[in-house]
Amino acid sequence: RIGQLKQLRMLDLGHNRLTQIPETLGEIEGLSDFLYLHDNRLESLPSSLSRLKRLRYLNISENACRTLPEPVCGVTGLIELRASDNQLTELPGTIANLNRLRELHLRNNRLTHLPESIGGLRELRQVDLRGNPLTSLPASMLALPRLEKLDLRWVNTLPDGEWIENLEARGCAVYR
Repeated sequence: RIGQLKQLRMLDLGHNRLTQIPETLGEIEGLSDFLYLHDNRLESLPSSLSRLKRLRYLNISENACRTLPEPVCGVTGLIELRASDNQLTELPGTIANLNRLRELHLRNNRLTHLPESIGGLRELRQVDLRGNPLTSLPASMLALPRLEKLDLRWVNTLPDGEWIENLEARGCAVYR
């Protein structure tokens, strides 16, 4: 019956032991401020999530996702996405659909690379990649025009390069 809460603007389902979210979640048309699913046991999200076009903040950190659930990439109103402390090994190329995204938090996952399409996130200002076994970053990401902060602490697998100096020269803080 959660889908009947049409005017609900914020929903906090964090810190439970949820293993799934009902498909009717996508019927909450008014959900615009935040959806907090942090600290559960979720491996996936309902496809209806992509219907929440007005949602600005989504936190799916501390769950059991191996890949970023595809429906997340349909939530095109997102400004901030937190998916830290999961088991993510890859991001879908459709992440570029989140063209309003300003903050992307992916700390402590299993990412070795990011898709080239991440360069489509032209509003991106902060990226937290701490604790991932990254071996490279896509050139498109390093060219993001509004990037202000790139956090790479506890990433020991990423080779140093001229790219760090280039980012810092244009005002981006790179934490290593």
